[in-house]
Amino acid sequence: MDQSLIRNFCIIAHIDHGKSTLADRLLELTGTVAKRDMKEQILDQMDLERERGITIKLAPVRMNYKNYVLNLIDTPGHVDFTYEVSRSLAAVEGAILLVDATQGIQAQTLANLYLALEQNLTIIPVVNKIDLPNAQIEKTVEEIVNLLGCKKEEVIMASAKTGQGVTDILEAVVSRIPSPRGETVKPLRALIFDSNYNEFKGVVAYVRVVDGEVKAGDKILMMATGASEECLEVGILNPKMESVSKLAAGDIGYIVTGLKEVEKCRVGDTVTNYELRIANYEFNPLPGYKKVKPMVFAGVFPKEGNNFNQLREAILKLKLNDAALIFEPEHSAVLGFGFRCGFLGLLHLEIFVERLKREYNLDLIVTVPSVAYKIILKDKNKKELIIKSALELPDPSVMENILEPIMKLDIITPSEYLGQVMQLAAEKRGVYINTEYLNPERAILHYKIPLASILVDFYDKLKSASSGYASMNYEFLDYEKTEVIRLNILVAEEAVEALSTIVYEDEAQNVGRKIVESLKNAIPKQMFEVKIQAAIGGKVVASERISPMRKDVIAKLSGGDYTRKRKLLEKQKEGKKKMKEAGRGRVDIPPEAFLAVLKR
Repeated sequence: MDQSLIRNFCIIAHIDHGKSTLADRLLELTGTVAKRDMKEQILDQMDLERERGITIKLAPVRMNYKNYVLNLIDTPGHVDFTYEVSRSLAAVEGAILLVDATQGIQAQTLANLYLALEQNLTIIPVVNKIDLPNAQIEKTVEEIVNLLGCKKEEVIMASAKTGQGVTDILEAVVSRIPSPRGETVKPLRALIFDSNYNEFKGVVAYVRVVDGEVKAGDKILMMATGASEECLEVGILNPKMESVSKLAAGDIGYIVTGLKEVEKCRVGDTVTNYELRIANYEFNPLPGYKKVKPMVFAGVFPKEGNNFNQLREAILKLKLNDAALIFEPEHSAVLGFGFRCGFLGLLHLEIFVERLKREYNLDLIVTVPSVAYKIILKDKNKKELIIKSALELPDPSVMENILEPIMKLDIITPSEYLGQVMQLAAEKRGVYINTEYLNPERAILHYKIPLASILVDFYDKLKSASSGYASMNYEFLDYEKTEVIRLNILVAEEAVEALSTIVYEDEAQNVGRKIVESLKNAIPKQMFEVKIQAAIGGKVVASERISPMRKDVIAKLSGGDYTRKRKLLEKQKEGKKKMKEAGRGRVDIPPEAFLAVLKR
């Protein structure tokens, strides 16, 4: 294929601005998918994506338009999946920046745009949903022009739903985005931007070929891991896998690597030709990707201890498909063997757990998520520890300082809601930096805020404070000193490790009260009275009781003197007393209870 006729691009936007719908129209207009096979969100392959109406995974597809080959990568829009976006951007030369005409520029629009500009990509601005009655087209165009410094004529008007303006987008892709610059005569260098595990084919790597070419039967080498294997098949995504004779410089497609061990094929690695590498042919691997920093940690344990190996295999396979995930083995005295997993945010955690349950049929217990705190110890060397769970928090007597992760938070909101949004940020320990105005009606607020403050319910409260109009984006800034303690939760007078959490010292009592209340509603009644307590060290700061289950022993009596009923009730009371004297009962805590604590 002549490289000058190839265009590689992706679509970037805030969540729910119409990326997947635009991808559907592009596939329809170029005839890539037959009309009888067409359905909404065709590139969103997971049931989860369809149910929630969000894109979770990037999805590559090849289209033919006139004489050109267009390689599109559809990307997610949520802040928790930013790493998917950054990987897509490294594999292309241009990006369609999609902005909803009814909402204007949102926080994630800006974040994704800055990622694209870092990669020096050509940006094609598009205003979407112009067919809606509440579309503010002029205002949105003005925002884009101010942001990009482009001309008004360069902004394309479109409606992904009706197909209006989609031909103009295709023409802009062909005329504005440069063709790839690789050389076919050079040795093979292909960037792995995604991968997955196929039961029959082994590890399948999605690649962008930068230099050289690769075909089935070639012996390939992964430069970072040193793994080598014979390439079984190469192909393109159409959007289904379709094998081709070879992939050459500039192409985006897949390589069936023949590898069975999933850890040998990493996202960001460079695939090269084994023979050339062994012949000491000197060339450098591609830069790959920045190492991702997980911000939220949670323990994931199988409900049945003998499912540990099954869980390990499942996480390894998901890791292939989710490069932002990190995990390490963990042992708990109560929950047994499991894994401490790191995520980019709560939605990332929720999707990961849901995929394990659905795709691998696993029953799981997930501990309360916490952020990674940095501990400075009192020894001579001022040794630093990173702790990822409440159980790892050392004794206060050996700690000099505790540092927590601070995020740079950007909130875009209509000016009329500035007061409510600023009040919310202040309540959540945010430190105000400054305000910028996109136009007189819309502003961007910049804050420094602890990650722990925005982890649980900040997004929901922000939407409430701004009547649903505000949007936010955040990124890691630094670690700062804080005053936090460990809050233990006791159920039936036994500490439940999985429910321990790290809280601010001045909020411990309120948080403890909320947790015990939510647990009271989530834990089913037992045959005995169950105490639920929140404690700091040996001091109980909040407590609730679940009354015992009581059989209706007088139901069988149809009448007679009240003393007959009294006799039966007294007998039942004695039985409960004996049960209590025999010892405390064990309470099986359902997964919903862990979720209730998380959402408190």
